Amino acid sequence: MRITVLGAGGWGTTLSILLQLNGHEVTLWEYKKNYAKVLDRSRENKIYLPGIKIPKEITITHDLEDASYNKHMIVIAIPSQFVRNVLKDIKKFDYRNTTFVSVAKGIEKNSLMTVSQIISDEIKDIDSTAIGVLSGPSHAEEVSRKVPTAVVAASSDIKTAKQIQTAFMTSYFRVYSSVDILGVEYGGALKNVIAIGAGIVDGAKFGDNTKAAIMTRGIAEISRLGIYLGAKPETFSGLSGMGDLIVTCMSKHSRNRYVGEQIGRGRKLKDILKSMNMVAEGVETSRSVHKLSQEHEVETPICTAVYQILFEERDPAKVTYELMTRDMKIED
Repeated sequence: MRITVLGAGGWGTTLSILLQLNGHEVTLWEYKKNYAKVLDRSRENKIYLPGIKIPKEITITHDLEDASYNKHMIVIAIPSQFVRNVLKDIKKFDYRNTTFVSVAKGIEKNSLMTVSQIISDEIKDIDSTAIGVLSGPSHAEEVSRKVPTAVVAASSDIKTAKQIQTAFMTSYFRVYSSVDILGVEYGGALKNVIAIGAGIVDGAKFGDNTKAAIMTRGIAEISRLGIYLGAKPETFSGLSGMGDLIVTCMSKHSRNRYVGEQIGRGRKLKDILKSMNMVAEGVETSRSVHKLSQEHEVETPICTAVYQILFEERDPAKVTYELMTRDMKIED
């Protein structure tokens, strides 16, 4: 297939290489013109994926029309808060017979939409069967080095899910299929907020018991809100739910866990974000989850605590104490 990957961050670069090795004709789009030239010349993404060679067969461009025209598949690997602006330009081109695949893991802060919903909202005449997502426990640093990984391809249409599955499946990158597109998206997005909480636990040196509690009760919150918003319960016990939560809360590669760890050590959020090259999706998604839980009156105490620590600058130790001393509950 002719496939374009929008976004030359670590994940976009990794997926471009994977798809090219799988026999596809791949174009990688980078929004910074000068950096696109650097990537094309050096064939290495030294900022986001150092040490990994980009095959010469991959076309690298800054030209969005050239990247988007007459493609079988367009993979969206840009942060969720920037997706809409890129789609505004894409929809001017011919996207008939094109499948859009989101690999972003976030919720738009104003509309509170997932990326698949943003695609439907922005490209008005696109059929929902032409939209899919790919998500799961998959750090670019490991996939690029062919470390065995398993993820989920989802679409409202099983044929589209299987098309994505076939496009990405390799001997080291195992892809399962699903028709619960919202469940896969909410699992991927909401776990980033919980991962910030897990990082705060690490930074404040609370201990493994506390982190286990955050992760376990965190998946309960993710499931509760996701199911209310239309997802299937079983999705959250799978790769895009519990699987992605585990790796994001535990891994040294996790940007969201890193943000939380730095917060737990006493640094200010603005200083942390300023020092990072890559986007931690969980920060803005924390705002979105807070709004969603309030709007729909769904209880998400850990996500609320993370929001308060990030944006109301509340003390992590005090917020943790309040979480621990909430009214007694039955585990559900």
